[in-house]
Amino acid sequence: MGKEKTKLIKKTGLTKGQVLLLAVATGIVVANLNYIQPLEALIAHSYGVSRGTVGVVAMLTQLGYAFGLLLLVPLGDIFDRNHLIQVMLVLAVIALLAAYSARNIVWFGAASLLVGITSVAPQIIIPFSAYLADGLHGGQVLGSVMSGLLTGILLSRSVSGLLAGFWPWQSVYLVAAIAVAVLLLVLHWYLPQDPRGHQKLNYGQVLRSLPHLLRTQPHLQGSAINGFTLFGVSNVLWSTLAFYLADQFGLGSTVAGLMGLLGITGVLFAPYIGRLVDRTSPRRTVGMGITFSVLAFVAFWALGHWVMGLIVGIVLLDLGTQFGQVSNQAIVQSLSRTSGSRNNSVFMFSYFMGGALGTFFATWAWGRFGWNGVCAVAAVFLIVSLVGHLVWREPTKIVRQGERDA
Repeated sequence: MGKEKTKLIKKTGLTKGQVLLLAVATGIVVANLNYIQPLEALIAHSYGVSRGTVGVVAMLTQLGYAFGLLLLVPLGDIFDRNHLIQVMLVLAVIALLAAYSARNIVWFGAASLLVGITSVAPQIIIPFSAYLADGLHGGQVLGSVMSGLLTGILLSRSVSGLLAGFWPWQSVYLVAAIAVAVLLLVLHWYLPQDPRGHQKLNYGQVLRSLPHLLRTQPHLQGSAINGFTLFGVSNVLWSTLAFYLADQFGLGSTVAGLMGLLGITGVLFAPYIGRLVDRTSPRRTVGMGITFSVLAFVAFWALGHWVMGLIVGIVLLDLGTQFGQVSNQAIVQSLSRTSGSRNNSVFMFSYFMGGALGTFFATWAWGRFGWNGVCAVAAVFLIVSLVGHLVWREPTKIVRQGERDA
């Protein structure tokens, strides 16, 4: 194991500590997007609104992130990414404090939208990591960074649910603001420098290039569709699980948060998935992601009336999400080094639009058709994912195409 880590450090141009720091940073910031999920029932009661209304607020967080990805992440191809990441963290702290202090659902909804928009630093960090990494080991580095991302997602649900079990739910956002502020101080001293510096591009050029990048890169199209559907399926579960646990088993937000810890399986597998992508085929690993996600919702539908059935389904779903995410990131970051942030922006915009729509339609289906309706929404997303996998056909091998302008 020690020899393998030494080899990674030497060939990527990143030290072990830098890779760990980048992974931790993505986890802390992406957590902002998921704190709301175990809290939905508490928020509805606190503000005296329906669960459907809180579902719309949760969707606003995802939509805000999607538009932040579209409008802010491309700045990573213009500005020094070391500086840009720090600026985004300052804005994220302000948005989290606004969510903490919101006194009604309207202000909380607006703050949630801002939390989503300002929490895009992980999607600047990911192409930054890929740029610094050696092409032959990019999947391994991305797998490590993505394990930090998934850790942040699953721990955010657990921390959120646990804190809300002891303190007012608003305290979750105060703790999050403090965590991001501490991260900002650490990154100010230890974040790797961007060897590119500032680029001679203007914002208008960068935004106008996004449709061109999508139109001319079929593998980017395929990854965008796959990311849209697999993250949509993930949010179908997590946006309704707190409601289902409360109605079916009489369990509260603490248990809903603890369920998130089951995603540790995906965290443990992330570096392995990255190596698998490097050594075999991203087409194979994307197919595995779809397969695990399908099996997960079969378990939710057939066995979801037992807690053990939910546990099995959650483990399978997190594995499916992680297989898809690591594989798609490896594909997207292999397309071009000079437009890495823009390619990531297109991919992640689609990814979180899928998450937002998954949240919206699952909440709507829950209110009208219950758990069967939720599973039906997931089935639609999975059918689209399978069609995209068969039509767009991911590459069978990752090949870095070197420096090129898009």
